[in-house]
Amino acid sequence: MVDFAGWQMPVQYASIVAEHMATRRAAGMFDVSHMGRLSIGGPRSVEWLESLLTRRVADIEVGRVRYTLVTSDAGGTPIVLDDALVARDTDAPDGTPRMGLVVNASNRDRVVAWLEERVPAGVSFVDRTLETAMIAVQGPLAIEIVVGLCNTTDADRIRRLKNYWATSAVVAGQPAAVSRTGYTGEDGVELVVDARVATAVWEAIHAAGATRGLLACGLGARDTLRLEAGMPLYGHELREQTDPFAIGLGLAFNLDGRSFPGADHYAALQARQAGRCRVGLRFDSKRSCREGDALLQGDRPVGVVTSGSFAPSLGTAVAMAMVDRDVAVPGTPLDAVIRDTRAPAVVTPLPFYRRDRSPA
Repeated sequence: MVDFAGWQMPVQYASIVAEHMATRRAAGMFDVSHMGRLSIGGPRSVEWLESLLTRRVADIEVGRVRYTLVTSDAGGTPIVLDDALVARDTDAPDGTPRMGLVVNASNRDRVVAWLEERVPAGVSFVDRTLETAMIAVQGPLAIEIVVGLCNTTDADRIRRLKNYWATSAVVAGQPAAVSRTGYTGEDGVELVVDARVATAVWEAIHAAGATRGLLACGLGARDTLRLEAGMPLYGHELREQTDPFAIGLGLAFNLDGRSFPGADHYAALQARQAGRCRVGLRFDSKRSCREGDALLQGDRPVGVVTSGSFAPSLGTAVAMAMVDRDVAVPGTPLDAVIRDTRAPAVVTPLPFYRRDRSPA
């Protein structure tokens, strides 16, 4: 157990590799209650979020989930406060929109403060992180394990749920908001339930899945899974002054005809396409590099590692890195400097692993 943004979190329950492979082959379950869960309502809620988020909200449908960034220009230089998921929940009986925002634990306090300072009349804003819990169940058997704890109607609703959509259901006898987003490269769902029933729901899922290979997973497996899936992490690939387009996050922006904090700045970055960009690196050995390790081509410094680890699905070490664009071509050999020793690597397309075919 370690402190993580003020939460006590498990790094591993037994073995990071075992938890990782259980998620790839059967199912893994993750307590992700540390993620911030924010509720926004009122007649102007959609309009307000449209003015603050990098992704379009005005046309979001009930049940739709979108990946977005939260940006700030309060200091004069635009920065990325966080990456987030924005969703439109079931509207109020009078048709008033209800919106949800999921943010990273490490950025929750400042995102909440940023939003609270800007709440206009006609918008309600509530941080529901401490009164709810969030459980992610990921892997090829995840959906069937969860729907086995639902009635027929709710089970069918969850099975039909598309990627980046959400619905409501009763799971293990408890009301839950169910989404299908994921951060592992596998299929699965995330359940948000009342914090008072979280232990009971967790234990019911664990009991239903344990005989089918499900394992509880900690932060270690969560990181190796997302790395294999080529997913950026705030604080590593994504930082306050990162060029989001250089790390492949152009999908998080709708720029045409929109205004949000720093919109002009990010439009200029999109047009410029300069500086270093994100790539994958694959090694011939299991020896992994770490964030901050230098990358060389010959004696020339060409980049820096942002995330690195042994990849259990591949049997070798991998990394993501920011490198000069002239060496970002797949197949380019580079050296990572790991504790004063060079380790050869090859630039590799991301992601390293895709569930729809063998590892890349």
